[in-house]
Amino acid sequence: MADHGYKCYIPGCAGDVSTLHTLPTEKNCQQAWLMFIYNRIPKQFNSKLLVCSAHFTTECFSNLGQYQAGFAHRLILKKGAIPTILLPSQPLPQARTSQLLRTNDVGCQTDATQLPLKTMMTSVRSKGIQVTVSSQSVVVGTTTTAMSWPSIQPFTSTPVKAAMPAKRTRVELEEDMKIGNVSSAVIDPQDSTYDPAQSVTTETESSQVFATSMPFHKDAKFIVFEKCLLSLFESCPVCTSSCNVSPRRRGTFVAIDQRCPHCDFFRQWRSQPVIGSTPVGNLQLSAAIYFSGASFLKMQKVFRAMNLKMHTYDAFRRHAKTYLEPAIIHKWNEDQNLQLHYLSQNKNAILGGDMRADSPGHSAKYGSYTMMDLQTNNIVDIQLVQSKEVGGSYHMEKEGLRRSLDRLEESGVKLDCVVTDRHPQIQKFLKDRKIIHYYDIWHMAKGLSKKVEKISREKDCSLVKKWHKSIINHLYWSATSSKSGPEKCQHEQKLSKDCSKWFQPGSRALNRLHKVLINKRVLSDVEKLSPHYQTSTVESFHKVILYFAPKNVVLPFIGMLCRLYLAAMHFNENVVRPQMTTSKGKLVYKHFFPKAKKGGHTIKPVKTEPTFCYVINLMDSVFQEVFCDPLPYLDAIQRIPVPQYLSAQRDRPSMEKTVAEHVTFQSRGV
Repeated sequence: MADHGYKCYIPGCAGDVSTLHTLPTEKNCQQAWLMFIYNRIPKQFNSKLLVCSAHFTTECFSNLGQYQAGFAHRLILKKGAIPTILLPSQPLPQARTSQLLRTNDVGCQTDATQLPLKTMMTSVRSKGIQVTVSSQSVVVGTTTTAMSWPSIQPFTSTPVKAAMPAKRTRVELEEDMKIGNVSSAVIDPQDSTYDPAQSVTTETESSQVFATSMPFHKDAKFIVFEKCLLSLFESCPVCTSSCNVSPRRRGTFVAIDQRCPHCDFFRQWRSQPVIGSTPVGNLQLSAAIYFSGASFLKMQKVFRAMNLKMHTYDAFRRHAKTYLEPAIIHKWNEDQNLQLHYLSQNKNAILGGDMRADSPGHSAKYGSYTMMDLQTNNIVDIQLVQSKEVGGSYHMEKEGLRRSLDRLEESGVKLDCVVTDRHPQIQKFLKDRKIIHYYDIWHMAKGLSKKVEKISREKDCSLVKKWHKSIINHLYWSATSSKSGPEKCQHEQKLSKDCSKWFQPGSRALNRLHKVLINKRVLSDVEKLSPHYQTSTVESFHKVILYFAPKNVVLPFIGMLCRLYLAAMHFNENVVRPQMTTSKGKLVYKHFFPKAKKGGHTIKPVKTEPTFCYVINLMDSVFQEVFCDPLPYLDAIQRIPVPQYLSAQRDRPSMEKTVAEHVTFQSRGV
């Protein structure tokens, strides 16, 4: 640990300086810290004293999942967290320390040779950079050796002579020789799905030991250059002669066979574990791309630009269909059932709904209808509708709402009211089902604003532009300050001293504006404007969907549904993020220039960074549940009614005939 002049104030603690936390400013919490440190509250103390993370329980950290997954560099305490662990027997994992488990599993390093033990115990110095391992423990009867990665210093122009590595004990060496044989199935250039009959591993005692320790997918990964890797196998560790090296690759997985022609030494090294016949790295890369909402094709371009090897798109789709999409469906169903159970316990549920189409106009293929609990801003249901199911994209919104309401009624949720836009089909549908229906103010204000702006551009109507903002503000005020339609202002009519602000009786501007504002539908819709909750948060969720399912990307039905569920998981996890503060405790804001302001600006609070705990949970589900037994999860997907592709409703002509017609057309010179 580097000495930066900082230390933990707990007596006898030598915690890492990268995990220190400052004394809180809140009085009650501060006194609890002081009581823990000094067993009393001193009259005078250092206001900048520090306590390391080892003295806090895991529940005290707000980003523990991100930290363990490598998404965060340091742990962050929750508000009101208090240290309770006085003398921790084991420190928390550090951000710059990786712990590896060296085992004899197929995902581990080498297969030993059949040479005598005395020959193998010859002292050999490696060509690579040698360091002194800070700690090494040998367990008799197993092959597990815990190693701590040393801190790597920045490169300098002055060569540094490193110390010799710690010598391995005889017990460890004997155990390393007991490694199961490896099948040649890894030579297959295509990545396959799990098949126990084609497993490339032999279950050994070491694999059972590893199963009880850190999971494969949580191990740290590094980018290794090919020449640097092959240089480790050039010389025989027994006789130092040149060896024959045979590398083989499948996606991100590489296996290297090293054979010495002089003493017949042989070993096989593998870059990652292999479960069944599937390399863990290939499956985890597919999962990371899918769960984070990224595009495989874009990631493939990045990998090709770096000459970084990865598996094919066919392997990615195979992973998605067999493991990833079943895990997403299962996780969403669990989360949704919990939310619906909570809503069913409440007497009055206020929900907001809106539809998002995958393309503008009336040519949309998919429409996703979102139902949100407006009291918590959590997504409680999302329905995906294909246009051909309902005879056109115009009817998708009504069908999505119907499916959502049916799902809520099945779960015993009782509605107080529903807030949506002013879609005519939605109005009639909710009226028939005798559900109280409110309109979102923003949707009506948007439509009214367009009409007023259009009038202001007409001849002799420039005065309307000055009243534009006041009209919209009055619309919002009317909705939020009243609870029923017939309510009117109680104050008397007051005239302005500046008569130039008023419209002249009988003027064109007044007549055109009066016609819009006194419209029968406008007046009836004002009575139904929501006096409390709005659907602006639903619109925010639609922006999140754009990240997971861009409108210019064509996705199959199940793929689109899973991306919608991922967007809902991300939104529900981060909807209540606190506002960011400075080191002095001041709230952070930023300027925002929305298009509707037409050059104007507004202020928005800056929220803390989003979390991605749902990605970690999905990754655990894939490797610990779905991969072990995918059949129950696949059955859940097969029960989802999937509509036919739009192209399946038409006869597909033969390719030869289509090409012949195209060539004939081109030969005409048209």
